[in-house]
Amino acid sequence: MFNRKKSESPGSLPSYDAEQHLSTQQVHRATRTRKIFSVLTAVFLFISVIFVIMVEVGQTYNRSVLRDIYFIKLDLSHIIPAAVPNSVLINSIARTLGLHDFYTVGLWGYCEGYNGDGVTNCSPPKTLYWFNPVEILQSELLAGASINLPADVNNILKLIHIVSNVMFGFYLAGACLSTVMIFIVPLSIYSRWASFAIAFFTFLAALFITVGTVIATVMFIIFRNVIRGVAEINIQATIGINMFALMWVAAAFSIFAWLVQTGLCCCCASRRDVKTGRKKGNKHAYTDTPAGETEKPKARRRFRLGKKAS
Repeated sequence: MFNRKKSESPGSLPSYDAEQHLSTQQVHRATRTRKIFSVLTAVFLFISVIFVIMVEVGQTYNRSVLRDIYFIKLDLSHIIPAAVPNSVLINSIARTLGLHDFYTVGLWGYCEGYNGDGVTNCSPPKTLYWFNPVEILQSELLAGASINLPADVNNILKLIHIVSNVMFGFYLAGACLSTVMIFIVPLSIYSRWASFAIAFFTFLAALFITVGTVIATVMFIIFRNVIRGVAEINIQATIGINMFALMWVAAAFSIFAWLVQTGLCCCCASRRDVKTGRKKGNKHAYTDTPAGETEKPKARRRFRLGKKAS
């Protein structure tokens, strides 16, 4: 099939010129390694998208899984400290005024409920949602009742509003871009130029998801510390472990996908490289026997020799 050059040794692989054409099966075998890594990139992106979707749907509906995915949980069941006389009675009165025992925050909305009953209601999903505890508490109190939160909480609300919108946009852009790239990544098998473009957009997807994760982590940790540091009220704030795990797993797999795709820009022969002769790729593509079957004839010969000797 190939014309050997005179300088070739009998045991070496046959060389070929760019003008010579390889069969389709040989090209596929030569680029098998690149295909494996391309599929691996798509798998990493798919996993990242699944976890981002879980982040997106947390707190959108009162379902067994969705209500356990939240950024932060505010517990108002003991809003009056125990050191205050008749604190138990006052807390029960606060509940009759319309306040729920706890509030959990998601990307599209929040849920509320009571310690004995669990989550009782979730807000309708809203685009560019941001958590405003002052507005929520004021809206749920009975007519004529009011609550004044300390200045430290009110000051951080402006920051939460801006950062929440940025985080929302980054997560949505990262999820959409990663989903599109799952179907485009296989094109990197054919050319390195395609790998450069795919690596760039994969980097953007990883950037959006990772930055959104960092923003959410920093913002809600600061918010938790501010709430806990207010001495006038006894609001307990806890970080949602499930949400944070989902966020960082999504970010990690998006980064893995970008690293693998970036490596394909300089490693592993593409089909265009093999056809033009720039790279040979997998050496088994240039042998008459496919990889994994080279030892079978030897085994048969050994069997026959042993049979003659007996």
